Amino acid sequence: MTKHRILATSTLVSLALCQPLWAADTHPVTGEPLAADQTFQYRLLDQFPSIDPQLIEETVGGHLARQLFEGLLTQNADGTLRPGVAEEWSSEDNQTWTFKLREDARWSNGDPVTAQDFVFAWRRAADPATASEYAWYVELSQIANAAAAIAGEASTEELGVRAIDDLTLEVTLAQPLPYFPQMTVHYTFMPTHQPTVEAHGAAWTNPKNIVSNGAYKLDDMATNEFVRLVQNPEYWGADDVIITEITGFVINDANQALTRFQAGEFDMMDDLPAGSYPRLEEETPDVAHSVPRLCSYYYTVNQSESGHEALQDPRVRTALSYMINREVITDQVLKAGQAPAFSFTHWATADFELPAIDYSLWSQQERMEKAVALMEEAGYGPDNPIELNLIYNTSENHKQIATVVSQMWRPLGVTTVLNNFEWQSYLDIRGNQNFDIARSAWCGDYNEASTFLDLLTSNNANNDGKYVSEEVDRLMAESVTMSDPQPVYTQVEQILAEDMAILPIYHYTQNFVLDPTIKNWPKENVENNWYVKDIYRVAPE
Repeated sequence: MTKHRILATSTLVSLALCQPLWAADTHPVTGEPLAADQTFQYRLLDQFPSIDPQLIEETVGGHLARQLFEGLLTQNADGTLRPGVAEEWSSEDNQTWTFKLREDARWSNGDPVTAQDFVFAWRRAADPATASEYAWYVELSQIANAAAAIAGEASTEELGVRAIDDLTLEVTLAQPLPYFPQMTVHYTFMPTHQPTVEAHGAAWTNPKNIVSNGAYKLDDMATNEFVRLVQNPEYWGADDVIITEITGFVINDANQALTRFQAGEFDMMDDLPAGSYPRLEEETPDVAHSVPRLCSYYYTVNQSESGHEALQDPRVRTALSYMINREVITDQVLKAGQAPAFSFTHWATADFELPAIDYSLWSQQERMEKAVALMEEAGYGPDNPIELNLIYNTSENHKQIATVVSQMWRPLGVTTVLNNFEWQSYLDIRGNQNFDIARSAWCGDYNEASTFLDLLTSNNANNDGKYVSEEVDRLMAESVTMSDPQPVYTQVEQILAEDMAILPIYHYTQNFVLDPTIKNWPKENVENNWYVKDIYRVAPE
């Protein structure tokens, strides 16, 4: 029997403490003097399209969701599971899971958070009418009848999730999945307040309407400018929360953002200007940080009918990949510890064995020679050139990488037209296959290789290149039932490399700058899941 019970009491709580932590002069555990100003400001690269948990499809909105909403489970600083709304979770067979909810969980309007709130949210995610970009995630989690519900072939009421009573949620899976609790951390599985959603429709997330259950609530926001959150006094752990207010500033330009950080306008920014990390680390080692992050950077190749004819040929895709000198990008452009990628799955993924992809063992000169031969074999080259459209979202880093790659492709007779779009437009264009090549990145939704590999199955809505392999589909379906799926994951990576399903470029690090007065930042969480309720600001020395 798999059973977990963890005391809900936060490690930050002192039993002798009779006032909120943020009101104390010193930290009750560490004894550090706390700053009078307990606000936190950070930089957002893009305007988030949504903060509706069932509609979020990218990391910027995901970071906000972790502050505004709380799912069944959350994560400690090292990425291990801890209670959220659920105090206990258990399963006899890894197929039927029971979650016991805490009695003191409240929505920001004072309503109790119940098991039915999760049933409503999960059914909503699977409902075709919601048009959730993450509906596939519900199916991926193996919840019974998810596939039929998402396809509109069954009612969402048949989804394998039910409220036994107000404080007991039962989830039935189509087959055993031992890491299912990890998947519930994702924002898609966060609860939503049914009366508010039904009363306001798409406008329910407006500051004047929204009801949330996290440590913070939405106070104000201005599109492409800022978002501000304030403490939620109804949150069950409100007395343990030290930071009183969060402000995120939307700043696309990385150099401008870094200048503003250094001027003290905010406390944290990631996605640093390309090549800036070595200097920052040398000048301010207590400010600049680089740690593994469970994300892979790659180029999506449009293999649908709307894609360039040449890109349907795996020899052309392979030639493009071989010509990319990944070491130049990681070591000369980015310079922040990123690793060249020849596989899709990030090397730091739990239990994942990085396969020996053949071309990863060659010299760059060997790759380039083979690339030229493949293009000639496919009937292309300087005498029969190709023009490709490469799209990327607004970022100086993406622009630099795209510029360098386009130069690398020139010897193949490839002319690359670069097109930059703001975030929402870029997502729409990529999602509708109106491109040839698209800058892409995938960050693990949970720490297991399938979070990457399932993206390239044919029925995944986020498979924007529309790559199709019956063998990959079959193997990934079979992997769910295996006690040790790692050999299958290795086999899938080999197939992806042979087909050149995507053009992998590098595996991320999380390189960021953080004001040294901000403490308890979760640097060991490779999923980069952070909760502002856990951090605090010490008084400057």
